[in-house]
Amino acid sequence: MLLVDFFIKRHSCSHDKFTPEKDIGYCPDCGELIENRWFIMRCACCGVKIKAVLKNGAVLANEKFCHNCGCKNFVAERIDKINFIDINYAVLVKTVIPNEIKPYTQTWTDVKENCTHKLLQQIR
Repeated sequence: MLLVDFFIKRHSCSHDKFTPEKDIGYCPDCGELIENRWFIMRCACCGVKIKAVLKNGAVLANEKFCHNCGCKNFVAERIDKINFIDINYAVLVKTVIPNEIKPYTQTWTDVKENCTHKLLQQIR
């Protein structure tokens, strides 16, 4: 490995053109399967919503303590659908779903008299 390799930026897709209103779909830039996941931060003590931010791929609270009870512990809650009330508190995480394609081969027998169609055994 050369020293120049450390200074070359590895460009990865940020999926900016994949819109938040879709639950799941393909990114138009890179073609990967993307799922939009919404998270809300809540106080672990009283359950009040706290504004959340996304830092280095982790969902964190924007404040250091709860403004209602003073607790410093927060819980990230995943919600299925976002509504307009929670939009100020929610954070969107675009996750890449890996393709799990397993190759396999099927063969069928030819049609003959008094012969039933059966799938032949797969040899590994």
